[in-house]
Amino acid sequence: FKSKKATRQGFKTDRAKIIKGKLRLDKPHRIKNWYDIRMSGAKLLTGELKVVSIYRENGKYWASLPFEVNIETKPKTDHVTAIDVNVGHINYTEGKINTLPDNLKRLYKRIKHYQRMLARKSVVNGKRATKSNNYVKTRAKLQRDYRKVANIQHDIMQKFTTQLVEEYDKIVIEDLAVK
Repeated sequence: FKSKKATRQGFKTDRAKIIKGKLRLDKPHRIKNWYDIRMSGAKLLTGELKVVSIYRENGKYWASLPFEVNIETKPKTDHVTAIDVNVGHINYTEGKINTLPDNLKRLYKRIKHYQRMLARKSVVNGKRATKSNNYVKTRAKLQRDYRKVANIQHDIMQKFTTQLVEEYDKIVIEDLAVK
């Protein structure tokens, strides 16, 4: 890993391979027990594996597996759309995409609760609060919920942009300075 102090520790390798549905990395020196990394959905991965990034964030390990895949060119549809981005939704010619679904509202409520708990603990205990076990547990729950929110929002945007690219040839996006 690059740094023990950084919040996101990680490394990159170009020697990783997928063998029998598991990610195989080179065995480090002086390590006796070394295993392949089990992956869900590894059978679906096809193409040439490029530089793999493995990183640790909030106590969990993540791997980014970029593949080079050949795709055929899509036929022209001659459809045009315009996009208007707002705070809670995205409008486009075919309808509206809600960027704040109900499960996000529930997560935001929990985040607000955990933030309030951490603030109370730090007010009562001062600098000693960050060393208590309950503070650490609450902060871990808060980080977990932030990660869930980020994943849900990222998923919504990825699905929407993929849909736009597949259905439309020309996309017009509003460019406003909302000051």
